[in-house]
Amino acid sequence: MGLIVGLLVLWLVLAVVGFVVKSLLWLAVVALILFVVTGVFGGVRHRGRVR
Repeated sequence: MGLIVGLLVLWLVLAVVGFVVKSLLWLAVVALILFVVTGVFGGVRHRGRVR
């Protein structure tokens, strides 16, 4: 679970950098997409372990 949280934090940092530096807006978009994918993957993986 620590890896998932670490990745989520990394994607958030990259998204913030992408929004702050206007020429790196593509980085923000990619980071947000990866944030959502990682969150979904972590949620599915966590649910499978609980049941």
